[in-house]
Amino acid sequence: MLKVEIDPGSGFCGGVIRAITRAEEFLSGGEALWSLGAIVHNEAELERLQSKGLRTIDSLEEVPDGETVLIRAHGEPPSTYKAAEKRSLAMIDCTCPVVLQLQRRIREAYQRLHSEGRKGQILIFGRVGHAEVLGLLGQVNGDALVVENADMLNEAISAGRLDFSQPMEIFSQTTKSPAEYAQICEMLRARGADVTVHDTICAQVASRHEKLSAFASSHDVILFVSGRSSSNGKVLSNLCKSVNPRTYLLGSASEIDPAWFQDATSVGICGATSTPKWLLEDVAAAVTAIA
Repeated sequence: MLKVEIDPGSGFCGGVIRAITRAEEFLSGGEALWSLGAIVHNEAELERLQSKGLRTIDSLEEVPDGETVLIRAHGEPPSTYKAAEKRSLAMIDCTCPVVLQLQRRIREAYQRLHSEGRKGQILIFGRVGHAEVLGLLGQVNGDALVVENADMLNEAISAGRLDFSQPMEIFSQTTKSPAEYAQICEMLRARGADVTVHDTICAQVASRHEKLSAFASSHDVILFVSGRSSSNGKVLSNLCKSVNPRTYLLGSASEIDPAWFQDATSVGICGATSTPKWLLEDVAAAVTAIA
């Protein structure tokens, strides 16, 4: 019989819990709520919230006059707030406090680097096009270089997009891998860059890496439950796979393949910061039924 365990550290992070709680409180009044972008990168949870009246949009232009817009935990650039104010749209701002602090620090760094005629450079270690990264770019009018990985940094160096004669300050998207961020920073230092490194990865995310590695290595099979568009899910599922090759990424219990458990005695179930606890429990129940 298979032993099935849910990772106690998996599930929504504080920022996502806050955003969903505020959305549900508003929706309980019977009014529609318009979320600018997906409130959470998990398809199953989005369907649950949509059934309560949450409507996901890509642009404020889709919101009827007089309605209420939710700003999700990822945050938004200043231009979004100006556009909403111009149209007199009500707003529920659920930007994660950790992201808000990062936005402030990037603004301050940009002012510092461009004071007294200097021409320093801001770097952001993050996923190109990610909502949080777009919000960060908006703090400096897009005047920053975004790199996703070591290859992208090397390409930027080869193309001359970094000026090593000027100071640099680097920040990380809050949900990125601490190990990969350290690698990027070391590559800059090895090139002789005058770089100031800011520790901006969410402490909750950073502490999970070591604990999740231990959890993944303690089971024969790992089922990592995550939405396909979750950046944090990609990072953490790859981490699990690096310590346990029998790691499988799935979005729901319907994707489970019984062949995964051949010769296994224990199964660990974990997820991203955007994976709801109820979905982890659904997957655990399905595995138990198979066993």
